[in-house]
Amino acid sequence: MRMVFYNMRYGSGTGVAYHLPFPMAGFLRPAKKNLARITEFLRGANPDIIGLVEVDNGSFLRSRKQCQADRIAHELGHFHSYCSKYAPGSLAGRLPMMARQGNAILARDTMRAVKPHYFRVGVKRLVLEAELPELSIFVVHLSIQQQDRAEQLRHLREIMRGGRKPAIVAGDFNTFNGEQELHEFMNAASLSNASLHGQPSWPARAPRHQLDFILHSRQIRIRHFEIPDIHLSDHRPLLCDFDIGT
Repeated sequence: MRMVFYNMRYGSGTGVAYHLPFPMAGFLRPAKKNLARITEFLRGANPDIIGLVEVDNGSFLRSRKQCQADRIAHELGHFHSYCSKYAPGSLAGRLPMMARQGNAILARDTMRAVKPHYFRVGVKRLVLEAELPELSIFVVHLSIQQQDRAEQLRHLREIMRGGRKPAIVAGDFNTFNGEQELHEFMNAASLSNASLHGQPSWPARAPRHQLDFILHSRQIRIRHFEIPDIHLSDHRPLLCDFDIGT
């Protein structure tokens, strides 16, 4: 099987033009053209599973009221599930543009069950879980605050405890202090990093930090892992081929 994980920055792009005529101006511009480029990259990668964070669910400025996950899934012929990354009733979830920001899972085959969980701390709180026939997928986008990340990882272990299927946890972990931040969680959950060499994924044009991870259960055997040289977001995507053992 093949999985792609991508922090797609709401399709808003990257580079110098993103900050013109004022810093982060690209965050407010239509994302149609860059979303089409992201979709073509995903089509060429031909994944069975896609995990996406920073997805626009239909804001007027960026996506003209169209869900980006729905658009990508339609183009690729995938099933999909999207959920806001803010907890129900939170202030961030009530602000007009932020209310349309979330994460998504896409899959070639039907997902048997999709369940949103929410961390106890942080602004971005969503853990999106999808059950596939042979494994469970968890997509996360952790807090930029290290103390909150540590608590979120403890809570994520609680969410995963008792799972009977092999699992993949994919996400933007915001680990500016490196993979060592994840060691306690990985050991407790019996997970390994698909990236054996710790390749950095951010910033896209000259990566220096390993912020994005695909972590996997021991029953999953990684056949290939790479970080394609793609500059359609401030992050690079992760691509992973794997088999599931018995």
